[in-house]
This record gives sequence, structure tokens and C-alpha cells, in this order.
Amino acid sequence: MPQLTPRDYATLLNFRTALRRFERWSEERARQVGLTATQHQLLLAVTGHQHDQGPTIGDIADYLTVRHHSAVGLIDRAVTAGLVARVRDEQDSRIVRLVATALGAQRIESLSELHLTELGRLAPVLDHLTARLPVADGAVGDD
Repeated sequence: MPQLTPRDYATLLNFRTALRRFERWSEERARQVGLTATQHQLLLAVTGHQHDQGPTIGDIADYLTVRHHSAVGLIDRAVTAGLVARVRDEQDSRIVRLVATALGAQRIESLSELHLTELGRLAPVLDHLTARLPVADGAVGDD
């Protein structure tokens, strides 16, 4: 890789700053609808999961990059708050899946509309910041 320039460092700083500002903005929007940031992420993982029956606890742990027992604690609190429900897998009753309740679905829908609008606003900024970055193998999340 060629020598990093002051502009490279400024690009990284600007990108990380934009990400952190988005994260803070997102946390505040979640608080405004009565959710914690992790409850918001949980609801997004439940509603965004591609399986017809909803994600497993292991799927949630993977999406949120937490340990299984941490996901269980978060899910327990979300069930108590009426945001998600546990359901048995239709093919294998040993497997527990999660679905959003009516309350959870309403909260994630309103938050997602706001977030998609904000991402649309941020897209040109992020495109500008990343336009000249090299594409590399082994990027974060590549397995």
C-alpha cells in the first residue's frame, strides 16, 4: 500500500465522524419512541431477517455481534416490554424464533422511515468520502 497522506487521514476522520453522528442521531430517535438503541437494533434484526419465521436467538447474537447469553437478556427485556415474542419453529419445535409484536412493528416502522430518509441525506456525503478508496480483499464482514 502506498504511503498514507494527510488527506487519507482526513478522509478516515470525516468518515468515522459521519458514522458516529449518525449513530448518535439514531440513538436519539430511538429514545424519542421509547426504545433503547439496542432494542432498536433488535427490532431491526427481527424485521429485517429473511427467514419467513423470524430469526433465532443465535441469528440475533450474530446480527448484534454479541454473545448468545447477552442476546437472551436483551430478548427477555424486549419480551417483557411487549416488543417481540418467542415462537416455536414450525418444522423443529426445539428452535425458538422471534417475531415483532404489533407494538414492536409500529416502532420499527416509524424509526425505519426516519432512518431511510436520513441515509438518503447522508448518501452523497458517504459517497464523496469513499469515492477514492481502494477496494480491498478481506474487508470487514467478508468471510
